[in-house]
Amino acid sequence: MTSAQMPADQTAALTRRVTLLSVATAVTLVAIKLAAWLASGSTALLASLADSALDLVASLVTFWAVRYAVAPPDAEHRFGHGKAEAFASLVQAGLVFASAALIGREAVGDFLTPHPLRQEGWAVAVMAVSTGLTALLITAQTRVLRQTSSVAVSGDRAHYASDLASNVIALVGIAVSAWLGVNGFDAAAALAVAALLLWGAIGVFREASSQLLDHELPPEQRAEIVRLASDDGRLSGVHQLRTRASGPYVHMQMHMDLDPEMSLEAAHQVVVAAEKRILEQFPAADIIIHADPRGRAEPHGGAFAEAPHDQREGV
Repeated sequence: MTSAQMPADQTAALTRRVTLLSVATAVTLVAIKLAAWLASGSTALLASLADSALDLVASLVTFWAVRYAVAPPDAEHRFGHGKAEAFASLVQAGLVFASAALIGREAVGDFLTPHPLRQEGWAVAVMAVSTGLTALLITAQTRVLRQTSSVAVSGDRAHYASDLASNVIALVGIAVSAWLGVNGFDAAAALAVAALLLWGAIGVFREASSQLLDHELPPEQRAEIVRLASDDGRLSGVHQLRTRASGPYVHMQMHMDLDPEMSLEAAHQVVVAAEKRILEQFPAADIIIHADPRGRAEPHGGAFAEAPHDQREGV
């Protein structure tokens, strides 16, 4: 079940809980990594600390966004506030890019002027704990995403997935530098973390941009919407379907071909029945259906008129 097929209040409850867990995890990671970095002076640990600090900011943004996104429509936002989630994801992507740049700069500086590590055992222990906490958070976020498809939580998970990889790399780099006495491994680990962060940021940016640019729902969901809308012998077709996601909500518009001799009241009953069928499967949907007299409808829609491929596919 996706967020479009789940009641908005249930989606909101799940995303609120997992974002609170995200903030708590980020605060814990920043605190223990800061202490370990001050004790060890590890560049790889500093890279991981910078990542976690920006993750904390991103988690706070997500914490706010998922709560704002489920606020009901108001006079200034008639389509609701769902795109706050996508906006939060863009902020997350920007923070990850910044984190990667800072980490890369520190790593290059450490290559040029290497320095020995201190308290290596303490640093290794902290990174091991950080890895475990991050893995638990990602597991919880993955469970929520299977039910909600929240773009904000998805962006937050991308952060922590990169953080998990960076923790493992930093752990290996610190351990190898400590055991072999070669400082270059520590700096190399930091550079690898920066590369992973850049890759994760690109993925978050693309996902958020798709929602902000009103990308259509997946083909299988569009096909299901057409099937539900068409399940009535009184109509002969559904066309010009347009869909877009907005946080936990989905907006859809379509045209229905009806008997031109049908009364307005009867046509209204057909449309309402179709809306109810769709809402059973997509309870978070906002639906607009336009009734066309079959065979008599004039071309209309302006810039959003039906395209040739819509006519061929019947959607």
